[in-house]
Amino acid sequence: MGEHAPVGRWAPDILGPGFEARTLELLPDDVDDEAVATLVRHVPHLDPHALPGTPTTPTFALVYLHGWNDYFFQAELAREISRLGGAFYAVDLRRYGRSLRTGQMLGWTSSLALYDEEIGLALAVIRSERDEGTDIVLCGHSTGGLTACLWADRHPGALKALILNSAWLEIQGSEPVRLAGEPVVNTLARRDPHRPIALPSYSPDSLFSVADGWTERDGELPDPSWAQDPYVTGWGVVPEWKVAPSAPIRPGWLQAILAGQARVAAGLDIRCPVLSMGAGRSRLGLTWSPEARRADTIIDADATARRAIGLGDLVTVARFPGGVHDLMLSEPPVRAQVLSAMRRWMGAYVLR
Repeated sequence: MGEHAPVGRWAPDILGPGFEARTLELLPDDVDDEAVATLVRHVPHLDPHALPGTPTTPTFALVYLHGWNDYFFQAELAREISRLGGAFYAVDLRRYGRSLRTGQMLGWTSSLALYDEEIGLALAVIRSERDEGTDIVLCGHSTGGLTACLWADRHPGALKALILNSAWLEIQGSEPVRLAGEPVVNTLARRDPHRPIALPSYSPDSLFSVADGWTERDGELPDPSWAQDPYVTGWGVVPEWKVAPSAPIRPGWLQAILAGQARVAAGLDIRCPVLSMGAGRSRLGLTWSPEARRADTIIDADATARRAIGLGDLVTVARFPGGVHDLMLSEPPVRAQVLSAMRRWMGAYVLR
């Protein structure tokens, strides 16, 4: 979609004024397809929609990692972090979103540890722009949350705090399902790690994505004041970067996810404060139902909450009734609750 962000300098981003992007060159990995990553930053003084009271001098930096079949587009989160005094950055990981190149397997990685490279490069850019001792907060959604947990465990002392938005810490159905499914995934991966796993077919009319906004089948709008909110109008995502109903799921990638979840199950030792946020309940499935608008349809929210307790010694678990998988795509009152909880928690553990 359009021109790629340049290497070594910032250029305007697809999110519009106030957002800039740059390409991070990576070393070849197992498929050697010229993979790159993309770093995005929020520049409040260039953003006509920056929130009132946004300070001009940040006191910390927050780095956001997106989830599977996803990329960074949550501008509201960036503006909120900026208003808190944070320098906001987001990474589109290799083969996702802005970093996806023609012919690449969307989302492919053979190990979540490979993402250490783009996280490290992002932090190097941040430190070149900020004070060397700038406090770093890592924030991850879904698989990005799993990746962030593993990175934090491997890099004690590197983070001021870790914030998780529906981190995918346990496979759907909890640990017994993961253990039962692992031998099958391993067998498929040995045969061909790149060959997509066959998934059920769905009628396009039956599919549901909260990012698309409110439709006729959703019925009457619960609150007319939401009419101009993205929850109703849609977030305008790039369909090639957020594929419906799902990007191809390859056994080698799933093997990497299961390995990461097994590490979490064995117990991590994250030394910084952790905020694990999730939906109040799950309703797993890709098809539409009235309940799908107010539940996590992607991961087991209960299992994630239970698993989060073992991430470290200081973990706060927050659940949000009515929340969806990406809490930042929930209906307006829930988003307000999420952001309020995050602000209060950061006031205790991050803000000076």
